[in-house]
Amino acid sequence: MSLFKARDWWSTVLGEKEEFDQGCLCVADVDNSGSGQDKVIVGSYMGYLRIFNPHPVKPGDEVQPEDLLLEVQLREPILQVEVGKFVSGTEGLHLAVLHCRKLCVYAVSGTLGNVEHGNQYQIKLMYEHNLQRTACNMTYGPFGGVKGRDLICIQSMDGMLMLFEQESYAFGRFLPGFLLPGPLTYSSRTDSFITVSSCQQVESYKYQVLAFATDADERQETEQQKLSSGKRLVVDWVLNIGEQALDICVVSFNQGVSSVFVLGERNFFCLKDNGQIRFMKKLDYSPSCFIPYCSVQEGTINTLIGNHNKMLNVYQDVTLKWATQLPHIPVSVKVANFQDLKGVIVTLTDDGHLQCSYLGTDPSIFQAPKVDAREINYEEMNAEMKELQKIIREATKTQDILPESEKQRDLTVTAEVSPDLDAESQAIESEVKAEAVPSVTVKITVQSRVAAQKPSLAVCVQAPLAVTCDQFVFDDLEPDSSETVVLSVFLKGNCIPSELEGNCMVSYNIPTELNPEGIPRVAQCNFSLPLRLVCFPSQPSKAANHKLTIDTNKPPVTFLTIFPDFVDPSEGDQANALGFLFLTGSKTTLLASKTSQRYRIQSDQLEDLWLITKELTRRLEEHFKKQNCKDFACTFSGSIPLQEYFELIDRHFELRLNAEKFQELLSERAVQFRAIERRLLTRFKDKTPAPLQHLDTLLEGTFREVIALADAAEENQANVFQAFTKLKSATHLVIMLISLWQKLSTDQVAILEATFLPLAEDTQELGWEETVDAAVSYLLRTCLSKSSKEQALTLSSQLCMPKDTSRLKKNITLFCDRLAKGGRLSLSTDLATQQAAVMPGGCATIPESDLEERTVIPGSTAMFSSHGQITKQKSKHGILKICKSMFFPVASFYYFVVCLRMQQRKQKAMKPEDNPQEEFLSDV
Repeated sequence: MSLFKARDWWSTVLGEKEEFDQGCLCVADVDNSGSGQDKVIVGSYMGYLRIFNPHPVKPGDEVQPEDLLLEVQLREPILQVEVGKFVSGTEGLHLAVLHCRKLCVYAVSGTLGNVEHGNQYQIKLMYEHNLQRTACNMTYGPFGGVKGRDLICIQSMDGMLMLFEQESYAFGRFLPGFLLPGPLTYSSRTDSFITVSSCQQVESYKYQVLAFATDADERQETEQQKLSSGKRLVVDWVLNIGEQALDICVVSFNQGVSSVFVLGERNFFCLKDNGQIRFMKKLDYSPSCFIPYCSVQEGTINTLIGNHNKMLNVYQDVTLKWATQLPHIPVSVKVANFQDLKGVIVTLTDDGHLQCSYLGTDPSIFQAPKVDAREINYEEMNAEMKELQKIIREATKTQDILPESEKQRDLTVTAEVSPDLDAESQAIESEVKAEAVPSVTVKITVQSRVAAQKPSLAVCVQAPLAVTCDQFVFDDLEPDSSETVVLSVFLKGNCIPSELEGNCMVSYNIPTELNPEGIPRVAQCNFSLPLRLVCFPSQPSKAANHKLTIDTNKPPVTFLTIFPDFVDPSEGDQANALGFLFLTGSKTTLLASKTSQRYRIQSDQLEDLWLITKELTRRLEEHFKKQNCKDFACTFSGSIPLQEYFELIDRHFELRLNAEKFQELLSERAVQFRAIERRLLTRFKDKTPAPLQHLDTLLEGTFREVIALADAAEENQANVFQAFTKLKSATHLVIMLISLWQKLSTDQVAILEATFLPLAEDTQELGWEETVDAAVSYLLRTCLSKSSKEQALTLSSQLCMPKDTSRLKKNITLFCDRLAKGGRLSLSTDLATQQAAVMPGGCATIPESDLEERTVIPGSTAMFSSHGQITKQKSKHGILKICKSMFFPVASFYYFVVCLRMQQRKQKAMKPEDNPQEEFLSDV
C-alpha cells in the first residue's frame, strides 16, 4: 500500500463513450436537504444529467444503485452545471444547466418512498432562456451587491457577456478587443468580472461599468465595435501573464483577504483584488485542473492542482505539501463533505471516470513477526562484502553494456558497394554540369535470426551526394530470413563532398512475452564509396596554387599498384604523376618522388586536396598491411596552410552575414506589404468610395521586392551550403596534417575532430564559427593552458553569432602554436598539473611566445615547423626576462642558456635542405 496514492473511497464510470470537460462537475446540496451533505452533479456533452449521493458501506465496495439519485437525458449537450440561488422569491438552491443555445434552471426535489425502492428524486424546470448566441461558459453571484439571490452571466463564443436577473434578461455587453473566449469568474468583494483574454492578459471589468456601457444590440454590433460610439466598456485593471489560462477562481476564506487564482499552462498565479501578484509558482508539469479549497494557516491558502501525469499536488501557497497518484487524468476537481467523511476529493476525467478519494492510508491489522535476535559477526560481513566488491569490479571491467546473448545481433545489416560504376547512370536531377554524372550500385542485405516486426531501412549519404531511394519498409521478417535492396549513389550538388561514406540503419521491434508489440531495436552499418564516383583520371598539371608533401618511412610505391583504377596499364611502372579531374571542373595532381619517400598533392583549391590526400594515405596503409608491414607511418613536416584555411572561413562567415541581411530585409518588406494590405482592405470596406492613391502600385512593387529578396536569399542559402562543404573538406585536411605533423594518437585525433567538426549541418541559429571558437577556447583554457590563471577563466555559456572571425582565427593560430611547443590534447583536467610537475624548476607546460603577446592580423600567413626545431631566437634580455618571471634557480638558468647556445650552433652547422619542389618537377 503506497502512502502517495489516492485512496479510492467511491468511484464509477459514467455511460459509454461520453465526453466531459471542466464545467461538467459540480458539488453542492442541490436538493436542499439541510443535512449539509453534498451531492455530486455531473453533466455530459451527450446531454445526460446525473446526480449522485455517494456513501459506500465499506471502502472499496462497488457502487450501489441507490447512490444514483437522478439520471435524465436532456435534448442538448451540457456545457456547464452550477448550483445557486437562481429563483426569485426563495433562497433555496437550484440547478442551472448551460446548453449551447439555452440556459435552464431546475429545482431538484426528493420524495420519501413508501416501498423498498427508496426515495424518488425529480427535477422541475423553473424557467429557461433561449440564447441568441452560442454560449461558452457562465458564472454567477450577487451582481451589484444584491442580497439573497444570485444572478447569472454567460459568455458567448463571440465575446458577448449576457447578464440575467433570474427570470429576466438584463443586458448584454461586448468585451473590447475580443478574439477567443477564456475562463470567466465573478468577484463579489470588488463586484467585478475577471477573465483571461486571447492576448494572454487577466482583465477585470466592473459590474457598474458593464451596466452603464452602450447596449450590445445586434443591429449596432458592427458599428459599435468599429466606431466605439457611446460610453465605451473600459477595463478596470489588466495583468499580462504571458500564457493562456486553463481556469480562474476567486476565493475568500475570511473577510479580510480575497485572492484571484489563475492556472496557466506552465505557471500558477495568485493575484490581489487590484491585479497585483501576491505570488506565482512555476510548474514543471502540464496542469489539467485546480481548486483552492481551504485556509489552514493565517495568510495562506491550500490548493489542489491536477496534471497530465496522473498526479494531484497539494500546495500551501507555493510550497508543495503533498503529492498523490491518481488512476486517471482529471479534467475537473472539487472538494465535498459527505456524511461519513469530510473533505473528500472528487475528480472527473474526460471519458467519465468519477472518483471520490482521500489521502493517506488505511490502518493495517497486519503485524510483522518479531525477528530472532542474534549477534552480528562483523568478520564474516567484512569478508562477504569484500567478495561482493571483487565480483562487482570484475563484472564492471569485463561485462559489456549488452549481455552475452546480445553480442550476436538478432538482426544484421550489410552493405556491398559495387567495384565498378554503373554502365547506365542512375543519376536523377543532378545539378552537376558535367556531360555524364556516374553512379555506383550499393546492395544492402538485412538478415534476421529472430522474428522482427515493422522493419524499416534508412540509407543516408552526406550531401551533395544523393541516393535514388533512401527509405525502405519491409514486411515482418521471419526467423532466419533476409531482405535485399539495391540502390544507386550519385553526386547531386555542384560541389565536391567532404566524405565518401554512407550509413544504413534498420529499425525494428522484437516481440516478447511481456511486450507483444515489441521492443524497439536498431542495427546499422557503414559503407565507403569509390573515388571514381566524383572524379576521373586526367592529365597531371605542373602548376598549382596549393601544394602538400607527405613523407613516409617506406620505399615509394608505384601508382599502378595503389591506383589501378586511375592509371593506364600501358604506362606500367613509369607513371609517377597522376591527375584527377573532379566532376565540378577542378583538377588535382598527385606526384611521387623517385629518389625519396615522398608524395606531393597539389591543386588550385585547398579543399580539393582533401579527398586525394585521404585516399592516398588509406591506400598506402592497406598496401603495406597486406605485406604484413606494421611499422608503416606517414608524416608531415611542412607548414600548416592556415592562411588559405582562414580565407575559406571568411567566405563562409560572409555568406552567413548576407543571410542575416536578407532575413532583415525580408522582414521589413513583409511588414510593409501587410501594412499596404490593411490600407487597401480599409478602402475597399469603406461605404463611401475613395481613391486608392496609388496603393495598388505600391502593393505590386512591394510584392516584386519580396519575391526578388526571397530568390536572393534562396541563392545565398545554396552558396552557404557549398561554402560549408568546402570548409568541412579543408577542416578534414587541416586535422589530418596536424595529426601527421604532431604524430597524434587515435584519441587525440578524435578530440581534434570533435573540436573542429562539431556540426553535421550549419544553421543561422548555431553556426560553425561560434561552435568551433567555444571548443578551441576550452582546449586553450584546459589542456593547452599556459598557467593556472587561464584555467580559472570562465567562458560564456551562450553561443551567438560573432561580429567577425578575428577571435576565431587568433585562437586557431594559438592552438597550433601551443601544439608546436609541446602541448598535448587530453580531456583530463589535471593534465597541465602533471606536465608542470615533470618540467624542471616548476616551469610552465608551454613556454610563452611572442605570437601570443601580439595581436594576430587577419590574413597574415602563419607558418609552423616541427617541434624539434626552434622557430624564433630570443635576445639575452628576453631570456633573462622569461627566466626571472618563471623563478628559475640559478643552476637551471645556466643549463637553459647552454642548451640554447648549443642548439643555435647546431642549426647553423646544418646543411640547407634541397628544394623539394624542384625534385618533384624533375620527376614529372
